[in-house]
Amino acid sequence: MKGTHEYQDDPRNAAILIDINGELFTRDEAKVSVFDSGFVLGDGVWEGLRVHHGKIAFLDRHLERLYDGAKALDMEMEVTPEQLGKRLYHLLDKNDMREAVHIRLIVSRGIKATPYQDPRITITPPTIVIIPEYKSPLAETAIRGIRLFTVHVRRGYPDVQDPKLNSLSKHNCITACIQATRAGADEALMLDPHGFVATCNSTHFFIVKKDSVWTSSGDYCLGGITRGVVIQLCEENNIPVYQKNFSLSDVYSAQEAFVTGTFAGLAPVSEVDGRRIGDGQRGPMVESLQSHYLHLLEQECGK
Repeated sequence: MKGTHEYQDDPRNAAILIDINGELFTRDEAKVSVFDSGFVLGDGVWEGLRVHHGKIAFLDRHLERLYDGAKALDMEMEVTPEQLGKRLYHLLDKNDMREAVHIRLIVSRGIKATPYQDPRITITPPTIVIIPEYKSPLAETAIRGIRLFTVHVRRGYPDVQDPKLNSLSKHNCITACIQATRAGADEALMLDPHGFVATCNSTHFFIVKKDSVWTSSGDYCLGGITRGVVIQLCEENNIPVYQKNFSLSDVYSAQEAFVTGTFAGLAPVSEVDGRRIGDGQRGPMVESLQSHYLHLLEQECGK
């Protein structure tokens, strides 16, 4: 089990075209320089995108987050959001991809004159890589649920490394993921510096208490697109939803728990730290929100 990101290999991916700075390459030929900031330092930002009925879901929200992150890192983007959107759809057309597609959009600061951290020795515009793949989450993930393990690795203060940045530097999350998988879980549950629940290493975390939905305050986690959509869906469907501090005691006694992410949408959590959540099965709130999410996805990406 690989959590919400488990998928079935698709042989069609061997023939896909990949976009690097507006040029198309086959999978075997797609390469970036060893002097690229992303390779040398993990200096850049990224987005994961889903394609449904030939349309990229919530693209405007993803591009806004990408460009906000680039600006925060003082990266000079030479491509506008509109131009990048057209580049994404051009690549989908060239690959004739319309369904069950996941896109990884990666933007690094660019190529450096020498492998050193100072941004001033970057000698090219940002490197923009678009990798589309036929990749769908396993259907059983939305029903069976995943197991989480609370790790010692914390989501830190923004003056150390702002957790709101969707940066290429992911060792905080990678270390958390390693600890959780070594403990036999699917994904890591991470706390904030005060001991309150923050998020997971690659998804956002919610619980259901007294028929209301709780998620973290958002102070120590990425501004998740699907997280925001779920909060919106709760508000539109008169489901009480709270962004607040809560502890592991609240988690262990929750009626239900679930995670959200672009790849798998909503997936139930059956177990945290070896403790069964609710009856260990997908609950009615999760099932209802999954239905609302799929309905909104159809509206967003209507045929």
